Amino acid sequence: MAHTAAHLVDRVFPAVPVRQWVLSLPFALRYRMTYDSRLTNDVLNVFIRAVFGELRRRALELLNVRSSQCGAVTFVQRFGDALNANPHFHSLVIDGVYVGGDDGPPRFHQLPAPEDEDVLRLVTLVGERIQSLLKRRGLAADTDRQDMDPLSREDPGMADLVVNSVSRRVAVGPHAGSRVVRLGDQIDGDTMDGFQSPRCAMVSGFSVHANVCIEGRDRLRLERLSRYASRPAVATERLTKLPDGRLLYRLKRPWRDGTTAVIFEPQDFMAKLAVLVPAPRSHLTRYHGVLAPAAAWRSRIVPTAAAHAGYIGFGMVSSSQMPTISSVDHEPVPDTPSSIRHRNYTWAELMKRVFLVDVLQCERCGGRMRMLAVIHSPEIVKKILTCLGLPSRAPPQAPAVSDFTTFPDPF
Repeated sequence: MAHTAAHLVDRVFPAVPVRQWVLSLPFALRYRMTYDSRLTNDVLNVFIRAVFGELRRRALELLNVRSSQCGAVTFVQRFGDALNANPHFHSLVIDGVYVGGDDGPPRFHQLPAPEDEDVLRLVTLVGERIQSLLKRRGLAADTDRQDMDPLSREDPGMADLVVNSVSRRVAVGPHAGSRVVRLGDQIDGDTMDGFQSPRCAMVSGFSVHANVCIEGRDRLRLERLSRYASRPAVATERLTKLPDGRLLYRLKRPWRDGTTAVIFEPQDFMAKLAVLVPAPRSHLTRYHGVLAPAAAWRSRIVPTAAAHAGYIGFGMVSSSQMPTISSVDHEPVPDTPSSIRHRNYTWAELMKRVFLVDVLQCERCGGRMRMLAVIHSPEIVKKILTCLGLPSRAPPQAPAVSDFTTFPDPF
């Protein structure tokens, strides 16, 4: 998660605004997409083409730009807050278009934030195109059930796990088929309108949210957003073992009905995790448009070494400091230093970026620590530690703990 986010900020996204577009899907479609990677790819292509088409349409209306290109990075998330199967997409889309000059570098044109009507039109178009895709694939509602669901024919056990995971029901054990136990105060249905947000629309079970936008120079916030979109399914800090052996999993934020946590039997918890394992060779991070690996303009758009150095020290930039519609020139990328060019990060670099702790900084003098030697001989290590007055006896070994740490139940 931290490694991917650092790579995107340092080597992929240019210093231009980025908007997050999130597509959620109907329950009937989630079941098939949980195990059908080909269908997932097709649905994602429909969504990205619709978003790029919307950006080009507004660029034509506002800027009279007839030939433009867009860019995005999409994270395919397979899980919901309660570890249920919920395939959906988090697309970090460059909030504008690139236009190529006759003899100059690509020029970026920022677009104003979409209106609610724009998001509604887009989600309607996405829903119609996905329904047409399902009909072409023979997956419409009137299709024979056996042809529509090969998983139930080839692996009925896994099909049952997927069905219960999508519907948030217990998959195994004596309570199989019943709803997962929930904790939290119930909220009156009349208060549901308070959860509506701008730039969010739902049509026929398809939902699009596009209200999160990061300014071009706010690299720290962009990195945090990238971590959130690429996060793993399970947050172990929110997992607790109850005194009766069941597992309590706290939600990141309360649901609309007031649910704050769910409880699993240990075996059912493992069944939920089994469903979330992606299919082989199914990539969960996708690059689109000018940010795709083979894009002709990619090398002229991704951050340069000088731009990367300039990000250090930049903080929040308010929207009032940047124009609604702007243009940015991108010069060709020069040779970058090794710290920027190489893909891998050291563990010390990631700890500094995530926890703001520089583990290689001396606590006494503030200087940088470096590795002088690697000593493997136990006898030499013992002599050095004894000379320094440090404990030289290795800690005693203990058998591995096959249990979750038990915490007091706050409920």
